[in-house]
Amino acid sequence: MTTLVVLQPGYLPWLGYFDLLKKADVFVHYDDVQFDKHGWRNRNRVKGPKGAIWLTVPVLHRGRAGQPILDVEIDNRQDWRRKHLSTVGQSYARAPFIDTVLPKLQNIIERPWARLVDLDLALTDWLAAEIGIATPRYRASELDVGGDRNERLINLCHQFRATRYISGNAAQDYLNVAQFAAAGIEVVWHNYVHPRYAQQHGEFVPYLSVVDLLLNVGRDSLAVLSP
Repeated sequence: MTTLVVLQPGYLPWLGYFDLLKKADVFVHYDDVQFDKHGWRNRNRVKGPKGAIWLTVPVLHRGRAGQPILDVEIDNRQDWRRKHLSTVGQSYARAPFIDTVLPKLQNIIERPWARLVDLDLALTDWLAAEIGIATPRYRASELDVGGDRNERLINLCHQFRATRYISGNAAQDYLNVAQFAAAGIEVVWHNYVHPRYAQQHGEFVPYLSVVDLLLNVGRDSLAVLSP
């Protein structure tokens, strides 16, 4: 049985994103769908002394309503790189793996990125490698697969000969499970149970970027992520 996951790219994604990446035999970055301005494509959270802190990559959006994710440009007039690296460095100064993780994060963030999707995928590739996940990954924009929302996902399954499709629960509003079943594809909902692990700064805060896990747990991240 081959399992497919199709998910939009994200900035420093959360643990559930990488749990899906681990569970998939094939993973497709859904990079040619519409950019959601207030979603997770260009932002995520880390943990500071006073709780969760947003890290947001500024993007150019005025007059660009409806643009696909792959066309979104970073607004490099703002000094977001310094802010993000400074926030992580200060917030995790005493984290066990700060000396190994932060230089690698810095190496990627400080590159001259023009498009958000390229930054997101470079960070995801690095994080997956650090955690120990080697699932093959593709970009939807580079695959010649059409159809409406449900048809396209089914066609992607057929392209990779997948008979199981794992989806986040939010898709229950539009995913036509009967249509998938008629095409010979089982739909499995991703009911992720967030693990607890040792964090900096007191009481545990869930649903942060996986960077929080990596900085605190290091090589044991995969075992914590998907016990």
